[in-house]
Amino acid sequence: MADIHVEEFYKDAAVALVQLYNAFPRRVNLFVEDIAGPDEPDEFGLHSKRHMACFGALLWLAEEGFLRYVDTIRQEALDQAVLTQEAFIRLSSPAPDMLVEELKGPEDALDTHLPPSLKEDMSTHIHLVRTALKSRHSVRICHAVRSTLFTHKAGH
Repeated sequence: MADIHVEEFYKDAAVALVQLYNAFPRRVNLFVEDIAGPDEPDEFGLHSKRHMACFGALLWLAEEGFLRYVDTIRQEALDQAVLTQEAFIRLSSPAPDMLVEELKGPEDALDTHLPPSLKEDMSTHIHLVRTALKSRHSVRICHAVRSTLFTHKAGH
């Protein structure tokens, strides 16, 4: 992937979705620094482009219906954020088989001996996003997040 800002968007979205999924249904503050790393505002108090890109990614997720929040805390965080019903269902649902096979990590190699319920859990979008983040491989992260965000629901 040549566009670093797009890679960063997918990583930021992945981290935010995992944080919100892990807290669901509780509302949590979603801090940009927890996602994009520390930021030192310049002498005018302006944040770095990286910080603002992450903040923009969080706002985009909200505008597109993946999360809700009560307010922003300056440009530092989203206050009382939670996944929407649609996002929770998407993250919990099985990903396409082809994507599951493509994104399998080394820890998934022994999945042939697992009970059906665990196999089902390991085929969900949230599992793929978590696995991709652990791999730190930008293409895997991109594919997992793109599949989660842009997979059309049945009947649409």
